[in-house]
Amino acid sequence: MLRKVGLQMAAMLGVGALLGFLAASGRLSLWAGGADRDPKGPAEQLTPVPGSPSATTTIDGRYLPNPTPKFGGEINLNASQSKPWWAPRVVPPKGAPNVLLIMTDDVGFGAPSTFGGVIPTPNLDRIADMGLRYTAFHSTALCSPTRAALITGRNHHSVGFGVISEQATGFPGYNSIIPKNSATIGTILRDNGYGTSWFGKNHNTPAFQASQVGPFDQWPSGMGFEYFYGFVGGDTSQWQPNLFRNTSPIYPYVGKPGWNLTTAMADEAVGWLKQLNEIEPTKPFFCYYVPGGTHAPHHPTPEWIEKVRKMGLFDNGWNALRERIFANQKKLGVIPQDAKLTPWPKDLLPEWNTLNADQKKLSIRQAEVYAAYLAYTDHEIGRVIQQVEDMGKLDNTLIIYISGDNGASAEGSPNGTPSEVLQFNGVELPANAPFIFDARWPGDRHALACATKE
Repeated sequence: MLRKVGLQMAAMLGVGALLGFLAASGRLSLWAGGADRDPKGPAEQLTPVPGSPSATTTIDGRYLPNPTPKFGGEINLNASQSKPWWAPRVVPPKGAPNVLLIMTDDVGFGAPSTFGGVIPTPNLDRIADMGLRYTAFHSTALCSPTRAALITGRNHHSVGFGVISEQATGFPGYNSIIPKNSATIGTILRDNGYGTSWFGKNHNTPAFQASQVGPFDQWPSGMGFEYFYGFVGGDTSQWQPNLFRNTSPIYPYVGKPGWNLTTAMADEAVGWLKQLNEIEPTKPFFCYYVPGGTHAPHHPTPEWIEKVRKMGLFDNGWNALRERIFANQKKLGVIPQDAKLTPWPKDLLPEWNTLNADQKKLSIRQAEVYAAYLAYTDHEIGRVIQQVEDMGKLDNTLIIYISGDNGASAEGSPNGTPSEVLQFNGVELPANAPFIFDARWPGDRHALACATKE
């Protein structure tokens, strides 16, 4: 069985580590030049009947895409005297593993149960318990840069993402453009014969190219991912997302008030895996699965919110919760046994026992919605993992589950907010501000209109 890897915090794991694993395990032919290397690279593996329509070959990896081979047939004056020949189709070496790369968004170190948190994440637990659990991975602390480093295996500045795509400038390292000489893991595995796909968040297409007219070379389909189903940008509504299939906008939520992207993208990934397995079961897959959870806006279903509310996870307040998580982490061994909690930052966040009833009620509600979003996201991730198992491919699949691309977000301020746009514009709502639900509002019962109290 290949080891499954549960990762806390986003890592610049990237193509280097992943391809290194595949090469070391003998599951993928890779070649790098050097004095101690065979200049011809590894021998190609051909099927028994070269030139036939079903002929396949592995490649040595020196060039991508692999150069078109010379015609190996014969051409004479008529067909009966000629010999047809088809170029072999590139396939990975026999036994090459599937890869399922999962990464959630804005999840803090102390959030999931896998690393001591109180929010149930049984599918992250499952992957960690089956394999390895890492605790010292490092991220760039921003969405686009971490993701660019992850899919290219390079420093984020060398691939144009010193900042998020929306803040790109016209300077090298900050233009949000991945250069042509920096292939993504999608391109490398696709050109080695894998089926490749990307589901969920795409924060690596330049904001000035994120429309239906393209150009599309910086979209997932132009970066080696044969199928894309997701949204472009830092975040989106899970009820009415800015959603694309490949490069075409789609609106599957119209007329479906209970539709949610968190479930829909799991459905789509399951469907893609099923289709590939039914049409060509021997073809390995690379599936990059990156849901919007738990980046704002926090949009779990009402059922998940109610499920978490009944658990009473946050009823004792954040001071007690902090100490509980800290003790859990020591018990799990994910922090040193002699670690000590830093002093409470009273100048930034009041202690729980100093809050009034409204403040406590609002804070508990916000925490429950966030927790429901994480639990819901993990549940849907579990459906994708289960599909791999149902196909009988779990034992030959490398699963990397990264919990959070850059740690928890403070975009809602210490007080929280029902709308990050309000916070970005300096609007801080008090705990007793009325929350007005209006069934006529676009999005039906899922929309929230807010007004400050005079």
